[in-house]
Amino acid sequence: MNLYEEIINRNEKISLVGLGYVGMPIAVAFAKKIDVIGFDVSDEKIDLYNRGIDPTKEVGDHVIKNTTVEFTSDETKLREAKFHIVAVPTPVKDDRTPDLTPVKSASKTLGRNLTKGSIVVFESTVYPGVTEEICVPILEKESGLQCGVDFKVGYSPERINPGDQEHRLENIVKVVSGMDEDTLGVVANVYELVVDVGVYKAENIKVAEAAKVIENAQRDINIAFMNELSIIFNEMDIDTKAVLEAAGTKWNFLNFSPGLVGGHCIGVDPYYLTYKAEQMGYYSQIILSGRKINDDMGKYVAESTVKRMIKAKKQINGAKVAIFGVTFKENCPDVRNTKVIDVVKELEEYGVEVKLVDPVADKEDLWHEYRINLSDVEEIKEVDAVIFAVPHEEFKAINFDEIKKMFKRYEHVGSEIIDEVASSTEIEIANESNESVLIDIKGIYNRKEAEHEGFSYWRL
Repeated sequence: MNLYEEIINRNEKISLVGLGYVGMPIAVAFAKKIDVIGFDVSDEKIDLYNRGIDPTKEVGDHVIKNTTVEFTSDETKLREAKFHIVAVPTPVKDDRTPDLTPVKSASKTLGRNLTKGSIVVFESTVYPGVTEEICVPILEKESGLQCGVDFKVGYSPERINPGDQEHRLENIVKVVSGMDEDTLGVVANVYELVVDVGVYKAENIKVAEAAKVIENAQRDINIAFMNELSIIFNEMDIDTKAVLEAAGTKWNFLNFSPGLVGGHCIGVDPYYLTYKAEQMGYYSQIILSGRKINDDMGKYVAESTVKRMIKAKKQINGAKVAIFGVTFKENCPDVRNTKVIDVVKELEEYGVEVKLVDPVADKEDLWHEYRINLSDVEEIKEVDAVIFAVPHEEFKAINFDEIKKMFKRYEHVGSEIIDEVASSTEIEIANESNESVLIDIKGIYNRKEAEHEGFSYWRL
């Protein structure tokens, strides 16, 4: 009886090492079929799961309350499993080189608790070679076991799209690989338990690692092209969204749109590939060019906002701007590597006071990562500009009348000004600052309708 049969007969367990936006949904999915141990180094996270709370909002509290996953921060529990899936983040350092600290740490933890006959599958996005050249030696050193003899390894890149309720683990083809044919067979069989549309068996581990890293690099480059077009068309006073809608009528036109590219995948993974390429003596041209464009978009949005405010005769130093949305993408609480922060920092350089509103964002992570507190929408008053940075569903319900109430409002009757304006200085400012600046990065609102409502409207 091989390991797969032992698992489905519940004679052996599998473990998930890392219970974030990727690991936790995988653990929950497997737990519907087999016995699962969910391990994370964060006691706080484990406590939330054990209380039936889903901080990621990926599966929901109800599912967490009813899952059979054994959530634990006790690493010795890993000894009870024979099939291990490592799903920890792989960020980049400040100098944009790979930070393999989480995957190395996970390998050490797992190595200390690895038993003979185990299979270890890594899901973290890495450059080709990391699994076999970096992780395997750590596993061997910590366990005292020999890879290929006492345990085997595989790689199966995660494809879960955080916040996406349509493309889930079950309906996305899973790329799997193993160090040999027997390992590949077991890995494929195990994942087929939860992936309804099946698996794709990659030729080897490095092929699977490379496939993952280019998926996000390709998307990054395409979005960079759209961002560059947006910059060009804005200079020409042409609406980029209108251009893309027209071009999109051709059957083979690729459907991408401009935006802020952050998060732990698209904004990070290309650097893993270019890092490895540079080690081999090749210096990327296209990939890094795309990264530079996307990395600079937060600054571009902030500068465009300031230009709009100047045209509206706003006093920039001391102005108030409200930003709606701070997560790296819509309908997802994840704030890691969000480029909205770049907009905030750039505006603050101009002396602008920024208020952030986001009912979806993880408040604790936001404070831990950026030392930023959120405001409630009711607190947004007397602002000079409003920026909709992330198209959360909650924001799409906000209408123009509600937005208008957020601005400094001055009503003119002849030479009199009615509202909160009283002094002659305020009268002078009010006469020059009656236009409401609405920045709609992803185009939530209709441009013509917004302009008809009197907004100075701008979008990428």
